[in-house]
Amino acid sequence: MSTASATPPPARLPAPVAPDKVRTDGLEERHDARWSELGTYHFDRTAERANVFSIDTPPPTASGSLHVGHVFSYTQTDVLARYQRMTGRSVFYPMGWDDNGLPTERRVQNYYGVRCDPSLPYVEDFVPPHEGTDGKSIKAADQVPVSRKNFVELCLRLASQDEEAFEQVFRRLGLSVDWRQTYQTIGADAQRASQTAFLRNLARGEAYQSEAPGLWDVTFQTAVAQAELEARDYPGHYHKLAFHTDEGADVVIETTRPELLPACVALVAHPDDERYRFLFGRTVRTPLFDVEVPVLAHPTAEADKGTGIAMVCTFGDLTDVIWWRELDLATRAVVGRDGRLLRATPEWLSGSGAELYAEQLAGKTTFSAREAVATAAKESGELLGDPTPTQRKANFYERGDKPLEIVTSRQWYIRNGGRAHEDTNGVDLRTNLLDRGRELSFHPGFMHSRYENWVDGLNSDWLVSRQRFFGVPIPLWYPLDDHGDVRHESPIVPDEASLPVDPTSDTAPGYEESQRGVPGGFVGEPDILDTWATSSLTPQIAAGWLRDQDLFERVYPMDLRPQGHDIIRTWLFSSVVRAHLEFGGLPWTDAAISGWILDPDRKKMSKSKGNVVTPMGLLEEHGSDAVRYWATSAKLGVDTAFEVSQMKIGRRLAIKVLNASKFALTMGGDADLELDPALVTHDVDQAMLAGLADVVAAATTALDAYDYAKALEHTESSFWTFCDDYLELVKERAYDREGTAEPGAKESARAALALAVDTYVRLLAPFLPFATDEVWTWYRDGSVHGADWPTGDALRAAAGDADAGLVAAAGRALAALRKVKSEAKVSQKVPFAAVTLAVPTADADFVRSVAGDLRDAAKVRGELTITDGADTTAVTDHSLEPAA
Repeated sequence: MSTASATPPPARLPAPVAPDKVRTDGLEERHDARWSELGTYHFDRTAERANVFSIDTPPPTASGSLHVGHVFSYTQTDVLARYQRMTGRSVFYPMGWDDNGLPTERRVQNYYGVRCDPSLPYVEDFVPPHEGTDGKSIKAADQVPVSRKNFVELCLRLASQDEEAFEQVFRRLGLSVDWRQTYQTIGADAQRASQTAFLRNLARGEAYQSEAPGLWDVTFQTAVAQAELEARDYPGHYHKLAFHTDEGADVVIETTRPELLPACVALVAHPDDERYRFLFGRTVRTPLFDVEVPVLAHPTAEADKGTGIAMVCTFGDLTDVIWWRELDLATRAVVGRDGRLLRATPEWLSGSGAELYAEQLAGKTTFSAREAVATAAKESGELLGDPTPTQRKANFYERGDKPLEIVTSRQWYIRNGGRAHEDTNGVDLRTNLLDRGRELSFHPGFMHSRYENWVDGLNSDWLVSRQRFFGVPIPLWYPLDDHGDVRHESPIVPDEASLPVDPTSDTAPGYEESQRGVPGGFVGEPDILDTWATSSLTPQIAAGWLRDQDLFERVYPMDLRPQGHDIIRTWLFSSVVRAHLEFGGLPWTDAAISGWILDPDRKKMSKSKGNVVTPMGLLEEHGSDAVRYWATSAKLGVDTAFEVSQMKIGRRLAIKVLNASKFALTMGGDADLELDPALVTHDVDQAMLAGLADVVAAATTALDAYDYAKALEHTESSFWTFCDDYLELVKERAYDREGTAEPGAKESARAALALAVDTYVRLLAPFLPFATDEVWTWYRDGSVHGADWPTGDALRAAAGDADAGLVAAAGRALAALRKVKSEAKVSQKVPFAAVTLAVPTADADFVRSVAGDLRDAAKVRGELTITDGADTTAVTDHSLEPAA
């Protein structure tokens, strides 16, 4: 609920000072500078936790440029931050930069024309061969190899440049971030937090290493986690291959990967399949390679797929891994980390099969080997018929462009419920993580199902090691035995006080650097942690865990995690895992999930698709308030089309805020601005405030529920009604140019107008921060963004028992009078000599009560007759005075 102060504003202020001509251009630079000078968005370090609203702001990947999707989602969060600040809470709103990981590495390779070779020595004052390439990629063969340390230095340099540019865009957008509170996911504080959390996971048995088959990207030469997979259609062919029984009969299988024949370890069929039951427990021999393999039963084999019997290879897909593990099969891997078949002939091949492998397959890509095996099998008669084209689903790394292979390697994992594991409370970890998801408030609520479905579908623990260079090093070393073999089972662990460390350059505890890599000495762990292993700790890193206990206690656990729905499975879930394992609770209470930005073809905008729009041009062309309006018109969790038309509507709204506010606030000329509700005495003025009180209540309720779009809808609709109906209706009374108004009449109108503007600029401040603060400076000190959120109490008190329907009825009457002049194609300034207005009975008393304002607004010189009983409000008779 809103905690805004109910302290009434000053009843009287000096006369507003507004510019002769209002405009939105230039507001961004001027007010950003003011906010910095005033410290408008600075977090109050003395605030108690109960009065703090803390946000785990998404750290954008500092690689290249921001795109319009960032503008979309970050603006939505900013509205919530601004609202909470105005309700009286101290808002902890930091900004991080996600600068470690593969995107930065790839950008550095292209930008500087280098690639990392860890075997090379460090070069002092290294000058890269390029400094930007006009967006063109430099081929790998043309990239200059550099040491890992040199490469990391270039990554840090370029990331820093990108971060400066990102901050300028976000400032232009008007994010109310406390720019004193920033961090980098590769910074020392982040590394210390990431390495500490990992070592504590290791000490509790939650982190472990395993030599096992895993998904591998041959392009990037790194293992890939389940959360980073993307299933894509991939063209292929079914090949029918004949396996041979001892009796000379053939068993036919269908496969899209004949190149894995030398890795075949079994055939598998469903235990109830009558066609193959007689073969279970027997062996067959593979085509071309003549290797004996067993025929086994497994309940997940699909009798209606292909020929109903499948070959198991180590490893063609994840099903192979499952069958290999559960059926305790042999390991005969033939695909290496480079995506090519092993150059050495496998030891289990002999005779003509070994010769075939050595002459036609060794060292070939899987694609070339596939063609070679198919050709050889056709020649031998073991390929039955021609290959049949098909589209198959293949796993890709989300940033890759080649199907993943499954390669056996030593990797580090953190338990995440993907495999059975008893948690500290004796309950399975998966069950506990599902319970955590139910504790978390998702906005919108249906996003919880995505979390639950992901956790339910996990089939492996979280692979956190990466074979890359720019990232947080895994803080371990390993002893070497007397033969120089690495003892991975006995890792050397640093003291937490020494963190962060880089095992590739720092010496292992208890050793001398001269012992690195020699028998009886040590080696450093060469791998880094997955970028999500650090990003999963952003609430702890931003909150000062391990470095600022006072800050940590004031802001953690945080209130809000804003993010996109596509990374619930990665960022949100991994953050829940780390907070649960380390702190036994959630890292935040609420999660606000934004949708995607779609291009005109209804496709997600992304850098990889090449259909993104960079934001600075939009901000400059339309104005930041206009772009923010478009972003906050969309509801949380809803994919939204990129629409310039919405920005144009937003710009019109921002301009109207400036013009209408100036008009309303300066009615009294040099007279003081009255904000005393007691001065509001006329029915229509009171009715307007009654309706405005309802809008304040509706907007507050919506924002308390994180429904900023509904709050904007309520406020915008009311504001346009205020401008089009109420302001036009009472302006003549407020001006009182002739000095003929009844006592208190103009004072009532002016006070109502001032109170309305003072309320609307605060209601719209989270959405249109520049235009509203511009208005605020005309009549108040400081910033509207440090002001109290409006409450309806004073407005309702001033309204008394007035009915808000009066304003609507008066608006309909004024619209009907205006329509006559529009249809007659005369100026609205042309007076009516006389007019008869028919209104519905329900509106009659309302309209009669504002007859004086209607006469003035519509320029009625003679008789204004109001009749009731009509179906709709309309002019039934009139005469216009001739134009002068």
